[in-house]
This record gives sequence, structure tokens and C-alpha cells, in this order.
Amino acid sequence: MERPAWAPRSIDITVPSVSRIYDYYLGGSHNFEVDREAARKAMEFMPGLPKIMQANRAFMRRAVTFAAEEGIDQFLDIGSGIPTFGNVHEVARTARPDARVVYVDHDPVAVTHSQAVLAGNERADVVAADLRKPQEILSSPQVERLIDLNRPVALLLVAILHFVEDADDPYSAVAELREALAPGSLLILTHASYEGIPLPPKRAEGAVDVYKDIRNPLIMRSRDEIARFFEGYDMVEPGLVPMPHWRPQTAPEDEDPYAFSGFAGVGRTA
Repeated sequence: MERPAWAPRSIDITVPSVSRIYDYYLGGSHNFEVDREAARKAMEFMPGLPKIMQANRAFMRRAVTFAAEEGIDQFLDIGSGIPTFGNVHEVARTARPDARVVYVDHDPVAVTHSQAVLAGNERADVVAADLRKPQEILSSPQVERLIDLNRPVALLLVAILHFVEDADDPYSAVAELREALAPGSLLILTHASYEGIPLPPKRAEGAVDVYKDIRNPLIMRSRDEIARFFEGYDMVEPGLVPMPHWRPQTAPEDEDPYAFSGFAGVGRTA
């Protein structure tokens, strides 16, 4: 397989990547046949996966717009993935032209592409780091340059926590990030769950097993388990709900049934 110019030498292009699979679901072009094969295999069990990802992105844009309209002009997006149209910095600057954004990902492809997209952008940057090591993120030169932790920040953990196993204690990582944020900061979060999927759980498990096979386990948590990530936050209305129900711009009943898989919410620090 020929390595395209956008693929860093450090990555193994024969192994599927969660970021590139996600890119494929969204109709992107930065993925390989090995990623498409894994995605198609997962879709054999759960054909609505692209609809779930589209609903996830639509929620993110609504939540970022909400944060910007609430006066927040700093955004920390952890697990940002490969850049696609309508990124956080583009959405935020529609309402706040002075918005500052730091993207964080541990996937070399996602980081390389973010660097290319953000070249020459003085108000946005990217950090190669892992959610499981919050201090590496918070003390990075990019965060120190662009994010003032003494003022409110919108922290995005969108479609990332379900790739962190319980053994890695994602709750402690989220709590550590919360402790670093100023009062009035927002947590914007989505998470996969068996709840809401229009399929028998046994069939949905087939798609989950595909991620396990590529050594990126997908952890499907219950609504109550997802709600625990918001400890220390006051939930913004309408609370923790299926993605189409969070401040919709179109009628939720018009959405594809798969869009209601999993949960989304926004919390505010006191």
C-alpha cells in the first residue's frame, strides 16, 4: 500500500484507526481500505453508525454555539479527531470572532491534519496528548499560550470517553480537568450507550466486538454511568438526553432512529 503524503511515517497504515474510521463514517477522505473494511464490518451489525456520528457532530455544533452565545471564548476539545467541515474553531467564531481553541488528540494522523488546517491561525492550535494524562494537556505550551484557566472554558469530550476503559479510570481524568477550570466553565460531552439503539443489544454487540478486535474497545455505558462524568457540574437544560433532544434546531421526530443512540449533555461549573 502506497503511503499518501498526509500519513505520518510514524503510523502503521495496515492497522485500523478509530479517528480514520470516524472520518469514513462522516464521508471524509482521510482513511484507508483497512479503516473502511472495519467500518463496513461494524455496519453489518449496526447499519446506522454514520447517522449516529452525524448526530454527534450536529450536537457538538449546537453546544459550541450555545457556549459562545453564553460568552465563552475559550474551547479545549479533547479527542478532536481528524478535522472536518464545521470544526469547533469555525463554529465558535461565528458567534465569537475572538474565540481561542486548542484541539487535543493522541492519533498522529489527527494531529498532523489539525496542524495543516490551523497553519497560520494564531488563535487555534493542536496538542498531541492523551485524555488519560490531564496534566500533560493542561501544562502544554499550546494551552498555556491560548487558554486562560482563570476564565471560563468550554471543555469538549465528544465521542471520546467511550474509548477509555474503566481500568484507566476516566472519571478521575474528567474530575482532574474539572478542578482546573474556572467557575462558569462548561463540559460538553457525548457518550455511546446501548440505550436508545434501535436494535436488540445482542446485535449491537457485534459492532462493539469489531472495535475490540482492532484493539480499541468501545465501552458502552448506561445513562447513570455517563451522568457520573457530570459530578461537580450543574446540568444545563434539557439535561443528559439523546443527541437530537438537546436544544434541537429541527423536529427530533424527523431524525433517523439511530440518531437517538447514546447520550449528550452540557454541564456548568458553579
